[in-house]
Amino acid sequence: MQCPELPQTIMGYVLRCSGRHQIGLALLSAGVFGLSSVPLEIQRRIVNDAITSGATRTIIWLAIAYAAVALLEQVLKLALNVYRGWVSEDAVRALRRTLRDMGHDPHAEGDDETGTHAAMAVAEAEPIGGFVGMAISEPLLQIGILASVIGYMAYLEPWTLLLSAGFLGPQLLFVPPMQRAINRSASERIRTIRRVGGDIVETGVPEEKRIERVFSLNMRIYKVKFSMNLGMNFMYHLAIAVALGVGGLFAVEHRIQVGTVVAVVSGLGKLNDPWGDLVNWGRELSVDAVKYRLFADALRHRALATA
Repeated sequence: MQCPELPQTIMGYVLRCSGRHQIGLALLSAGVFGLSSVPLEIQRRIVNDAITSGATRTIIWLAIAYAAVALLEQVLKLALNVYRGWVSEDAVRALRRTLRDMGHDPHAEGDDETGTHAAMAVAEAEPIGGFVGMAISEPLLQIGILASVIGYMAYLEPWTLLLSAGFLGPQLLFVPPMQRAINRSASERIRTIRRVGGDIVETGVPEEKRIERVFSLNMRIYKVKFSMNLGMNFMYHLAIAVALGVGGLFAVEHRIQVGTVVAVVSGLGKLNDPWGDLVNWGRELSVDAVKYRLFADALRHRALATA
């Protein structure tokens, strides 16, 4: 992959430098989320139809079908992850080659610029390139799984739409502001680490205040990030509690079958992981967009200085 001119935004970089590969990743993602609700239906049929009627042969064949679907899903995930890894590493290599091709004159640029160049080549190219592999396929995969599972649960029991909204809705209120706080700290952290690199090149020892500042910013990111995770996990377990309580009452009153309760609870489990992965993708997009902007700005500044 070669991308001699860096676009203004990280998504522009993704499309310009890996557009063909993004199509292949999207197709694999579609294959994975297309299978996501199938195991739920097989579970429901085993509990409701096979076990209730005592059909031994049906139970065996449904179990084999479940294992086959699970294997196919995991094979597709393996192909997707390996392909993502290749695209990401290719992007990292391309960014480092861009830095190499622009050249570097530490005496002309100064020690602080030398530290910035080293940080860009060693630390900053890695996460930017890593995001390229998941930039489009990850949200497509996770949104596809969410839509598939929510649609399946609503097909079984329409009241689960309210349950899904109760699970996801409150998180839409507290996740975005907490993520913005993480982004601000991450942006300042990148700039501070670059200055630390300049200190090391200039004097061999970074300034103590900058070391402390990096520590403080990291701790701030940890506190906000894990507080956000706590809120997300609590909403998930609260939704499970409601599903067990309401579903259990409906099952006792013979308004729904036990297998439906099992399928709904399993479905909520399938919502938790993709929702968390989608939030993580949004976090990576925000943080890596900042890193990419600083990276691209530094390259443009270097190009102007050497023109």
